[in-house]
Amino acid sequence: MTRIVLVEGDITGEEVDAIVNAANSALVLGSGVAGAIARRGGPSIGEECAAHGPVEVGAAAITGAGDLAARFVIHAAGMPPGGQVSEESLRSALRAAFALAGEKSCATLSVPAIGAGVGGLSLQTCAEISLAEARRYSDEGGALAEIRFVLLGEPAFRLFEMVNDAAKVEAQMRKLQGR
Repeated sequence: MTRIVLVEGDITGEEVDAIVNAANSALVLGSGVAGAIARRGGPSIGEECAAHGPVEVGAAAITGAGDLAARFVIHAAGMPPGGQVSEESLRSALRAAFALAGEKSCATLSVPAIGAGVGGLSLQTCAEISLAEARRYSDEGGALAEIRFVLLGEPAFRLFEMVNDAAKVEAQMRKLQGR
């Protein structure tokens, strides 16, 4: 069973097997999470992205992590360059990122609030979809030991926490009702 953990912090400082980048399909490291990864991880990450080339929206690609503490960066393409993240593209990008982490024998994965910045999704929607996909992955016996949502700032952390708590209460109520 995969542990789902919420922390407030900077994803670029995570000491895990892989961190997820909120990427565009061109794999160009621009602003937001991608910009922070590029600045802290160094130029090799962007060079690997350029060599890999574009991916479909909803897909994921993997690179080394440069100067970051993680081993890999998984670039989850939730939107085209200059575009928006949709609910379906977020679901697909998360599924692709989780699968790729498993293929690379990762045990720990840190994930940001994909799509809630320049991607245009509300933080609430991002939290609901992200946590539901992590629970689905865990329920299906995914190989990751831990999916850690790393949220920048207390408001984002608290919203993810509220959504996570609501899902736990709902699950407990279903058990009590025998469903």
